[in-house]
Amino acid sequence: MNDKKHSTLPERDQIPDHLKWDLSKLYPSLTQWEEDFEYVKKEMNKLTDYQGRLGTSGDILHEALNLNFEITRKVEKLYVYARMKKDENNANATYQALADKALGLLVELESIASFIIPEILAIPEERLSNFVSDGKFDIFRHFLDNITRQRPHILSAREEQIVALTGDMSEAISNIFSMLNNADMKFPEIEDEKGVWQELTHGRYILFMKSSNRRVRKDAFAALYHTYDKLKNTLAATLNASIKKDIYYSRVRKYNSPLEASLDQDNVPLSVYENLITTARDNVNHLHKYMALKKRCLGLDELHMYDLYAPIVEEVDMKIPYENAKEYILEGLKPLGQEYNKLLVKAFQEGWIDVMENRGKTSGAYSWGHYDAHPYILLNYQDNIDNVYTLAHELGHAIHSYYSNKNQPYVTAGYKIFVAEVASTLNEILLTKHLLNTLPDKAQRAYILNHYLEQFRTTVYRQTMFAEFEKTTHEMAAEGNPLTADRFNSIYHNLNAEYYGHDVVIDREIDIEWARIPHFYTAFYVYKYATGFSAAAALSQKILEDGRPALQRYLDFLSKGGSDYPINLLNAAGVDMTSPAPIQRALEEFGLMVEQMEELIG
Repeated sequence: MNDKKHSTLPERDQIPDHLKWDLSKLYPSLTQWEEDFEYVKKEMNKLTDYQGRLGTSGDILHEALNLNFEITRKVEKLYVYARMKKDENNANATYQALADKALGLLVELESIASFIIPEILAIPEERLSNFVSDGKFDIFRHFLDNITRQRPHILSAREEQIVALTGDMSEAISNIFSMLNNADMKFPEIEDEKGVWQELTHGRYILFMKSSNRRVRKDAFAALYHTYDKLKNTLAATLNASIKKDIYYSRVRKYNSPLEASLDQDNVPLSVYENLITTARDNVNHLHKYMALKKRCLGLDELHMYDLYAPIVEEVDMKIPYENAKEYILEGLKPLGQEYNKLLVKAFQEGWIDVMENRGKTSGAYSWGHYDAHPYILLNYQDNIDNVYTLAHELGHAIHSYYSNKNQPYVTAGYKIFVAEVASTLNEILLTKHLLNTLPDKAQRAYILNHYLEQFRTTVYRQTMFAEFEKTTHEMAAEGNPLTADRFNSIYHNLNAEYYGHDVVIDREIDIEWARIPHFYTAFYVYKYATGFSAAAALSQKILEDGRPALQRYLDFLSKGGSDYPINLLNAAGVDMTSPAPIQRALEEFGLMVEQMEELIG
């Protein structure tokens, strides 16, 4: 007789409505979605009427840009809605088809509109300057400046069309990984601390890894990575294809490397990426000291990779339901002012957030949306402090988008990821400082301080390690070296050993962790978490110390969207990211907080 107790994920329709996002703000019905789809299919072909004519007059150029952005706005809305509906349940065939249909339309538009940028660059500089001197071009000024800046990497109209037509193939690699990772891959059950057999999922994995029961941590660790290991060759082939895709596009666009191509999209110099890795490496001793402290506090002869997420203040059980999480965040973010606080309440009450995990739902968390509706947040909330921080993090993105959309036209509302991580991380830092200053219990304060150290470890050191993995693998592939599963494993194992030091046993299971990181399919993204954390640390300190003037500069920063280059936006807010100084200061603060933790726990 089987006497196991089981806990399985609920189906989507079992989640209460007040814990789901309300996507009707985008489209009240599929009928309206289909109507917009047909409208765009017809209207996008009108762009071809302008082909070969953009340089004839300022009026023609202005009309073409207006039409292009009007259609792009609608296509993005179609895609965002379809993709978010698919994310509710990746096994839902209706929204799988809808998302694929919207992506196809987006690729078709890119192909039709591919003549625009080459034609703009073919306009003599003096004539283009005369065109844009007209005030009606003001909303396009940064867009046009960015195009002319990238002149060496723009192809002919025909070549741009060919590149645009590869969009479906390009997206296929990450889509295959997503379907494998979120829909098809099944993990075994493990027995939790209470003897309940629970299905291991992406959302539950970190919860298990934070368990005070080492057997649960080890079982979850083994179950997850043994599952990935069974598919290591498929996953290696998929990641290898993604890397080769990056190399292909960088070469087509005449960049020296995929890294240079990626950074140039934000107009960020290579030195920023290199400074991050070098500075983290130079200060890895602080991480080693933290690992030694964790080993001692957990009372372990050996600290394994499955022990890294275990809180070192074991006796504190901070179980935080979603409703309590909202209260913590509202209090913690009060330094951002009344207006910001009111927006948080709107987010909680007006269907911005999809809270609970359900079967088939996309793992992790994100903030996304469209200019024509409020921002949205996807969560897979679990009742722990990590998920409180995840909520605060995604709210940072959402409120950033709200301010940007409110204060910028569609053309300049979209901000770069380089600055996006500043808004999200600043929220986390303010929440941490609030909890450290208000929690009466010493053990809980130690727990929060440990959580901050963990956030720092995973956001700065770990993401920098990821950034180095991406740099290394792309360079190897560019040199013609084969990237097999064993090669990926070896690179990843050595990086873990170098970053974590001799106090941590680098278990062989962790070698396959690269296979489950979705961000590797958007190469050279993760470093922005680390630079964003460093910038956020500097800005949050200014807000707390200088008050209203610093807060106003920060809100202005949120309101500027993508109207300038990220480095310039941060400079105006008060931090220079072209210098390694903000990263160095952040790493030094981490070292000081490790010492503070040593003193707090004795």
